[in-house]
Amino acid sequence: MDRSTHGRKDRLILERRHDTYREREKPPQPTRCTECSAVFANGRWSWNPPEKNAHKAICPACRRTADRYPAATIQLAGEFFSAHREEIENLIRNVEEMEKTDHPLERIMAISDEDNHTLVTTTGIHIARRIGEALSRSYKGDYRFQYGDGEKNLRVYWER
Repeated sequence: MDRSTHGRKDRLILERRHDTYREREKPPQPTRCTECSAVFANGRWSWNPPEKNAHKAICPACRRTADRYPAATIQLAGEFFSAHREEIENLIRNVEEMEKTDHPLERIMAISDEDNHTLVTTTGIHIARRIGEALSRSYKGDYRFQYGDGEKNLRVYWER
């Protein structure tokens, strides 16, 4: 019997990656986050006013922040960045405000100085990508990004 016609028996089966912070089941509706007051209703998180009888839970963004486990990181470096740091951080905060208005789970966790760069950590991958695109559009520079873990996390690099 020719084994090549039946496929390999020793193939590597890749394990499905999962996001620990993605809710397996939707919370009961309505649910209010006890940390940030975001409300889960109509199948999504929003900033709508909470109802009096709302269930209480901690939203995925607040859990990520408490655990210090970012979904994405943005690495900022270069002489131009150093010279225009305040202006660039204002742009980053403005992007966060616009994104957070419609998507409460997309937030900046922290902005910290590392050895030779600044690191911005976020609770979601979409806000990190939008911040990188805004930096590239506004200030040009070297912008690139890299997905990892089956597109569940993102690393953005911007330098000028």
